Amino acid sequence: MTSETAEGQVLPSDREVLTYGGFGIAVRELAQQVVDSGWVPDVVVAVARGGLPLGGALAYALGTKAVGTLNVEFYTGVDERLDDPVVLPPLLDTDALRGLRALVADDVADTGETLALVRRLVGEHCEEARTAVLYTKPRSVVAPDYTWRATDRWITFPWSAQDPVVPR
Repeated sequence: MTSETAEGQVLPSDREVLTYGGFGIAVRELAQQVVDSGWVPDVVVAVARGGLPLGGALAYALGTKAVGTLNVEFYTGVDERLDDPVVLPPLLDTDALRGLRALVADDVADTGETLALVRRLVGEHCEEARTAVLYTKPRSVVAPDYTWRATDRWITFPWSAQDPVVPR
């Protein structure tokens, strides 16, 4: 079992595998898309957990100092999810977003339900919210503003590719 599988699940053999080196390239290319669009975020809001690495890396690449997180649970295993995404504590201080341009960062827009929820919640409190993801799947209900790649395969990210660490 890895961080991306539920007990008893096996990863699909035909999957997209992102390495840490590939992640570095993806971040720079996504940041370039944002810069080339002429839009500058005041804050990056990372969707925890999968969007945390991207959110922090994009903030550095864009020179954005303010970073926030919103914890959302949706996936429970490979292609297994709750009925709806659920926001978990601790909660983002949405009052601090007033008048700001927020870039919502997540690892993948699979169904797009999580990204839609976070964009709506953040968008209710800031001047403008845009979205950036590493991957977009064809079934996503959201078309992210910035996407590195499109795929219809399961994605293995470097931060979830190995088993959780256990005591020795």
